[in-house]
Parts: sequence; C-alpha cells; structure tokens
Amino acid sequence: MANINDFKAVLAGGGARANQFQVTMPFPGYAAQGGETRVMSFLCRTTNLPGQTLGEVPVPFRGRTLYIAGDRTFETWTTTVMNDTDFLLRNAFERWMNGINALSDNSGLENPSDYQVDAFVDQLDRAGSVIKSYTFRGLFPTTIDNIELGYDTNDAVEEFAITYRYQFFESNTTT
Repeated sequence: MANINDFKAVLAGGGARANQFQVTMPFPGYAAQGGETRVMSFLCRTTNLPGQTLGEVPVPFRGRTLYIAGDRTFETWTTTVMNDTDFLLRNAFERWMNGINALSDNSGLENPSDYQVDAFVDQLDRAGSVIKSYTFRGLFPTTIDNIELGYDTNDAVEEFAITYRYQFFESNTTT
C-alpha cells in the first residue's frame, strides 16, 4: 500500500507551481513604442499553458463505428495584465489590433507576417529556472477586454484580458 513517502518520491520538485511563469510578448514594430516586452513579463498576472484537441473521424462499418484520428485544433490563448498609469500595454494592444483592422475604415495590414508574432510562456521552478516552455507561432490578438471602472473599487489595480489566436504551438519537448 502506498504511503506519503511514496507520494513525495514521485512528486518531483514538490510539484509545478501555477504562480511560477513568465510571458514574453514581442509586439509588432508598428505597435511598440518601447519597453512593452519587458513590462509584459512583469505585469502579466494570469495566463495558461495551451490546450489542444485531436479530433476524431467516425467511419461507419456494418453497424459498428470505427474512430480514426482527425485534425488537431488549438484553443485560444488568454493573458490578463495589470494596467499601469501609462497604459503602456493597453495602448500597444490597441495599436496592434488597429493595424490589423483600423477602427476608422475597416482597412488594415494584408500580409499576416506584418501583424503575427511568436510569443512565449515559460513554466518556472521555484528557483526561476525554466522547466517547460511553449512557443505560440503566428499569434495575434482577437479580443481586448474592457476595464471595469467604479467608485467602489479603490483598492484594486485595473486589469484586462487579451485573447489571442495562433496557428500552432511548439514546446521544448515537441519541436
């Protein structure tokens, strides 16, 4: 029968901690004013490691169904960032999305390589070393959430979420 010492022996490093991560977001040149990538690594409050689904194709055969692997799909990726009084990140995301599709006239960049970037999320151990890394290839924002304002929220720093679409991801164990 397993005991607590057996459990501790298989929980390497005491387990990965959800609060030990770093996001690296290189903004397209037209959206960046300077310092956004560094600030994002500090002010990104939440994110997630990517999910994926491998579809299935049902093939009927004489009253039975055979399932074979289908196409892979990727979930969207989301980050939540704290807003500073310079609105550095908020402004950069707004410029990024405006370059993709202008607020004024529905025009925008036509070449995906002009507005898509490769972004990174690293899972860290308690010493700050990378233990798992993901690279999101061809990433761009699709949603910037609103920022709630209210007289009764005097003890909170503003924050907002950004949702991204990407073409695929790679990890340090699947490249």
